[in-house]
Amino acid sequence: MEIIEEFQDYEWKNDWKIIVEIFDTIDNLKSLFKQLDVSYLREVQQKIMILNLKKYAWSLQNFIIEKYSKM
Repeated sequence: MEIIEEFQDYEWKNDWKIIVEIFDTIDNLKSLFKQLDVSYLREVQQKIMILNLKKYAWSLQNFIIEKYSKM
């Protein structure tokens, strides 16, 4: 039983690390977009894309939380 718990802890740690990396990547992308000199329409499209990426990352985060809270 203890081996299973250790594996679940390892899985949780890895999954959570990836979620954090995804959010960091989104922040980095947002920062890179700010450096571009583009039209207003492109800026709006970039903001929408960032919002959609964050929304997806939040859903992944919730999935991970739910997945491990049931174990």
